Amino acid sequence: MDLYHQSVPVFRHYLSQAEGLVRVAGERPEVFEARLVPGMLTCAQQFASAAGFALRGTLPLIGRPVPEFPDLPLNRDGLLNRIDQTARALRALSPEDFAGAEARVVEHQAGFAELSQDGQTYLTLFALPNFFFHLSAGFALMRQSGLEVGKGDFDGLHDYPRGFRL
Repeated sequence: MDLYHQSVPVFRHYLSQAEGLVRVAGERPEVFEARLVPGMLTCAQQFASAAGFALRGTLPLIGRPVPEFPDLPLNRDGLLNRIDQTARALRALSPEDFAGAEARVVEHQAGFAELSQDGQTYLTLFALPNFFFHLSAGFALMRQSGLEVGKGDFDGLHDYPRGFRL
């Protein structure tokens, strides 16, 4: 499977799920400010980072720069705006844009590490895992904050009766 189909539809699907999760949190600022441990990113920062990784995970594969987001607030409306902008950018990409992406070398940073990876490795060992790390952390913070969200809200696939817990 080519890198377009391994990335863009996956990011778009899970950004849609992230949008739904952010909507569930509504106007509860305490949820968006929650942290798993001191010093870790807030729930809002986790969702913002996930949105950022959707573009950071695709645009370098096609030789395009990752745009900076405008200074959006880290609240419900700001996150929904960020997710929408990211989804629109992904919808503008086509499979043809990804021709040769598997072999394209992506030079990037992971924390303080300088990395050089071929496109396939970059997507599967860096971009997708980081996207899901931040999305999962945001989801966990919502659960920890008492929101009634479950696995189906996360992946859009599972269906469990209300109150069922894994």
